[in-house]
Amino acid sequence: MPYEVTEIISLILIPILIIFVLAIVGSFIRVVRQSTQGVVERLGRFHKVMNSGLNFTVPFIDRVRATIDLREHVADFPPQPVITKDNVTMQIDTVVYYQVTDVVSYVYEIANPNSAIENLTATTLRNIIGELDLDETLTSRDIVNTKLRAILDEATDKWGIKVNRVELKNIMPPRDIQDAMEKQMRAERERREAILRAEGEKASAVLTAEGRKQAIILDAEALRQKEILGAEAEKQVRILEAEGQAEAIVRVQEATAEGLKLVQAAGLTPEQYVMLQGIEAMKGLGQSPSSKLVIPTDATKLLGALPAMADALALKSEQAVEEQA
Repeated sequence: MPYEVTEIISLILIPILIIFVLAIVGSFIRVVRQSTQGVVERLGRFHKVMNSGLNFTVPFIDRVRATIDLREHVADFPPQPVITKDNVTMQIDTVVYYQVTDVVSYVYEIANPNSAIENLTATTLRNIIGELDLDETLTSRDIVNTKLRAILDEATDKWGIKVNRVELKNIMPPRDIQDAMEKQMRAERERREAILRAEGEKASAVLTAEGRKQAIILDAEALRQKEILGAEAEKQVRILEAEGQAEAIVRVQEATAEGLKLVQAAGLTPEQYVMLQGIEAMKGLGQSPSSKLVIPTDATKLLGALPAMADALALKSEQAVEEQA
């Protein structure tokens, strides 16, 4: 019977002992995740910093005070009332991006880092905006962001915090000022629209005038070409007429020369040939009913000899033709 009790007690104590040993070993071994660091205290005092990976501590003596995330933190603070240089109260909310660079200072130098950063941001923002008027505040966000980040980074450096950047999320002026700004922007848009419309009308007028100018130039050029072509055509007509007249004169001269050859072949003297030409001319004049001709006595003699002269002239012409043949 006692043997059985001892066996039962051993069966109970062995699992308890195993659990106790595992608990001691578990408290002795610490695993730190990536991008984090742990602060270890020994008997209430800072002992060491645990990096990511496997770490060892002394059970019941060492204690992990805090495990700090080393990644970048984003602190979005609610809107803060600020007053500009020209006494305009507005609401501005900010976003601060910071990162823990020294976990020891972060744990031991500041009690509540987020609250401290928020209050420091609000105070610094009021100081910066107080030096600017409303228009500068609305148009100088980059300048405000740069100044705010520099001041916060310097102030939080002793806390083991690095401020990477600060952004003004929203700037909300009073409602009446927002209405005035909307009216101003609407007036500015209308002014720009009027300017663009006037520039468009000006450009259209310039193009219209340019088109009219080009049309006038083309009309004048067409008229000039027309006059040139007309003058050229008239010149060609006159040249052709002159060439026709010259050719006619040549033909007349040739006929006259041929006639003289025939007269010489017929045996007529030049005086008789001239008198014959005059009689031919008077025959044309005599055909008019109202014409009266007075023929000289010498001419009447020549008239009587005309048939014989004509026959002789015809005979000579035929002989000349036969000789030429």
